[in-house]
Amino acid sequence: MKRAQLIAGVVLVGVVVLATVVSLFWMPFDPLRVVPGQRLLPPGPVHWLGTDGFGIDIFSRLLLGARSVLLVGIISVGLAAVVGIPLGMLAGQAGGWIDDVVMRLSDVVYALPALLLAILLASVFGASTVTAMVSIGVATIPAFARVARAGTLQVMAADYVLAARASGTSWWGVAWRHVAPNIAPVLGVQASVGFAMAILAEAALSYLGLATPRPNPTWGNMLRDAQDYIFVAPLQAVWPGLAIAMAVLGFNLLGDGLRDYLDPRLREVP
Repeated sequence: MKRAQLIAGVVLVGVVVLATVVSLFWMPFDPLRVVPGQRLLPPGPVHWLGTDGFGIDIFSRLLLGARSVLLVGIISVGLAAVVGIPLGMLAGQAGGWIDDVVMRLSDVVYALPALLLAILLASVFGASTVTAMVSIGVATIPAFARVARAGTLQVMAADYVLAARASGTSWWGVAWRHVAPNIAPVLGVQASVGFAMAILAEAALSYLGLATPRPNPTWGNMLRDAQDYIFVAPLQAVWPGLAIAMAVLGFNLLGDGLRDYLDPRLREVP
């Protein structure tokens, strides 16, 4: 059962990645071209998922929207990891007042949701993909810092770390040789879960008009456009909703599967 979660997660994430790769080389129609004479067409052999209220092919917009999903996820999770992991390792190794300061700062950032940060950034710099990525990344930093700190505390209590310190190994040497390799698996799980949350947050911000502006399609603003035709063409909201659900479920299953696979205490006995 646990292995099935990992396989299902890999398959669902693979579909999102495949859609992104395909969109780089081929799309059935121009995802930005408005065709008023083909508004609200149902799914068929020409337009596989139908067209929206502007006559644009929905399947092409979904393919292009997959790029935004991966871009926002990679940048925001990367930003959170680059800042949060070193802070968490520093807090776990140093302890004392440094640990207290880092964790209290983490609590302060944790109290600011991505939506509030996006509103602040959008009011200053305007709504864009960059503001969405920065706001989601900053809001995710505390999660990486807490996970890195907890893993660091466990590693620092091990006998081989005490032996390394007794032999004269520096704090940087301990962090690079012992702490980082041992906490890498749990950080990988956190990155997968953080990716799922970033996708959901980006969709919410796009729906509210605080992320990628029109006419560039994202799954979130596709949902926003579909609400005007919810009683006339409800399938317009179904397709981007399914895409968001599939991507979020895929990364969550991938994270759970990686946790069970990488943690020897949770592995299934053959």
